[in-house]
Amino acid sequence: MVVTCSKENGIAVVKVGSALTAASVDAFREQLSSWQSAEPEVKNYVIDLERVDFMDSAGLGTLIAVLKRITERGGDMKIAHLQKKPRMVFEITRAYKVFEIYDTVEEALKGFE
Repeated sequence: MVVTCSKENGIAVVKVGSALTAASVDAFREQLSSWQSAEPEVKNYVIDLERVDFMDSAGLGTLIAVLKRITERGGDMKIAHLQKKPRMVFEITRAYKVFEIYDTVEEALKGFE
């Protein structure tokens, strides 16, 4: 699992490098958490799922936990580039009602304006 974190206009852009499954969520959580510790002033996040072609319930649960943690710190989280198979997980579980989902990172960033 490779997670790349960068900042654009003070907003974190988190690119997830592979499927979010029970086997990979711990690494995702650890990498994101260490970046959050290093950048405590960053409140808002865009999670870029362009390279995530598969997600199971553990992956979705982790995204919900991350959203909860970010909102508890006074921030918000948006999702960009939700692919076809993970989108089905969002639709079946109605998670699309919990997250703001955008087609591109640029649109998600504009959602914070």
